[in-house]
Amino acid sequence: MEVDTVVLDIDGVLVDVSNSYRRAIVDSVQVVYGKTIPKARVQLFKDAGGFNNDWLVTDAVALFVLARSASLDSKLEAFTAAIEHAGGGLEGAKSVVRERLDAETAATVLDRWEPDRLRTVFQQLYLGPKAYRDLEGGEPDLYDESGRDTSIELPPDGYMANEPVLIDHDTIEALDENFELGVVTGRPRAEAKLAIDRVGLPVPPERLFAMGDWPGKPDPAGLITVTERAGGTAVAFAGDTQDDIRTATNADSNDSERRYEGIGVLTGGLSDEEGRTAFEAVGAELVLESVTELPDRLHPL
Repeated sequence: MEVDTVVLDIDGVLVDVSNSYRRAIVDSVQVVYGKTIPKARVQLFKDAGGFNNDWLVTDAVALFVLARSASLDSKLEAFTAAIEHAGGGLEGAKSVVRERLDAETAATVLDRWEPDRLRTVFQQLYLGPKAYRDLEGGEPDLYDESGRDTSIELPPDGYMANEPVLIDHDTIEALDENFELGVVTGRPRAEAKLAIDRVGLPVPPERLFAMGDWPGKPDPAGLITVTERAGGTAVAFAGDTQDDIRTATNADSNDSERRYEGIGVLTGGLSDEEGRTAFEAVGAELVLESVTELPDRLHPL
């Protein structure tokens, strides 16, 4: 594949978040509601589409747990399939709750749902107390004796300390020498910068698009803007979800001046032959075992 620009996702591409963000999703619901789902099942929500923001995944998992407690007779596979059918994302999850429960029960579930508290708990678990104070500007009540939840372990540096790096120095050097680089991620900007600095990826600030900079994947605006700022004409976008591939195909359809190719990386929630098939089904041009294969599969335009 000949390109002049390489844009990367962070989670599942540059760092492994299976024991950080995904753990924070399920543990946040456990802390707030006393029940949750297995961590491995989070991928079902990702596959439904519209969930590149993990706060929204947490909200949807909480809705499922609350709905099940309230009388929803549906397994997780059926619930997430219905979300996909409803258009994906959190709005899809809320519509499934309203459709599958009677009006009074659905209203009770939505009344018990606390997205603000879920977000606060999520950030405390992920960041740990010091980074939470620095980035969120608040006191982490989970780490006080009065707020401590003994059903989960609270690591002193947060779950983000458990993120193995998936890209090596040689790969970064090869990409930087041959291509313009950018990052498009569903992370909050401050957390995206922490990850980029940790792996040592030389990306200019104006070529980082993070949560809040655009509506989010698979909307192509972020990828198109990063490409414009890089002066690119042929772009490879590597991500670990089907929505990453959809972002590239949507960009290719909406930007007639440039060519965009989606590359699936099998180090996130999608893996093995099943993951390869899932990526190819939504138009991935390449599917790689790891981001470290990129220098051998891409050629400067």
